[in-house]
Amino acid sequence: MQFKKILSYGSVLLLFILLAVGIKIYIDIFTDNTKFSQDEVYVYVPTDATYAQVKEIMAPFVDDMKDFETVAEKRSYDENVISGKFLLKKGMNSFQLVSAIRRNVPVTLAFNNQERLENLCVRLSSQIEPDTTKLLETFKDSSFLKENGFTKENVFSMFLPNTYEVYWNISAVKFRTKMLKEYNRFWTKERIQKAAALNLTPVQVITIASIVHKETVKKSERPRVAGVYLNRLTQGMPLQADPTIIYALKLKTNDFDQIIKRVLYGDLFIKSPYNTYQNIGLPPGPIAMPDVDAIDAVLNAEKHNYIYFCASVEKFGYHVFAATYEQHQVNAKKYIDWLNAQGTNR
Repeated sequence: MQFKKILSYGSVLLLFILLAVGIKIYIDIFTDNTKFSQDEVYVYVPTDATYAQVKEIMAPFVDDMKDFETVAEKRSYDENVISGKFLLKKGMNSFQLVSAIRRNVPVTLAFNNQERLENLCVRLSSQIEPDTTKLLETFKDSSFLKENGFTKENVFSMFLPNTYEVYWNISAVKFRTKMLKEYNRFWTKERIQKAAALNLTPVQVITIASIVHKETVKKSERPRVAGVYLNRLTQGMPLQADPTIIYALKLKTNDFDQIIKRVLYGDLFIKSPYNTYQNIGLPPGPIAMPDVDAIDAVLNAEKHNYIYFCASVEKFGYHVFAATYEQHQVNAKKYIDWLNAQGTNR
């Protein structure tokens, strides 16, 4: 009888012990284990990161690392580390934290108004894992360029300004493949036919569009500006596009942050393949990242006999057009006089 009582008490004690252990495990696993004040934070786990590196990355955001490690190891995360961008929410418990660093969050990648490939790569590297150098090397890979009909000077035309969804840890090669698919998707049969009707390739269309893009922000005016440049090409005239001179000046000094509001007469003699005053035909590649509106403005250019245009001093932001050099001289003088009155030297 005494033995049964002892056994009964022992069973009850064991039950309480198991209950206490269970409660502790529940508390360790299923109570808040975060220590950041924001509602949400993102953590980034590099490609090929080790479990030890992940713990260092998580340490600033986890209140009790021992509890976190216990859950991570029980769920075999220590043997299956995942790289990427991960969302942590305030109040998450250890179980939820481990689950969170297994769910790669897509990055909404946006870019526009870039002037050259180098600038684009700097922007991209601030949003995805590959660094600027790796991206440049990948985009300028000679085999890739040859296979897809690009050059180092015009591969920039492959990137169309838009918003894209990718994973932060996407490789440079996979990102390049995605951009090429987007480029090929953009160049529909209809657009290719329109380019061919102008005796232009898609890259050449984008090169002209980049100039149109820089010449005017007025969408209603872009088809007319595009028509001027197409007329000059048809007649074998130099494009004489001021934006290409500005690009050449920036390229020469390797300073694309400078602001050049006025092209001076002496600038027209700069030695550069981008000098469309000295060289007939198109520059080696685009001088900016044109938006889709500018590209379609070239493909649907206005048909007219204008050969010249310059900024209007009566309707700011727009241009005045001329079919003869004499009329252009009249228009240009008005603009130069206005610039001088404003004291705009550069």
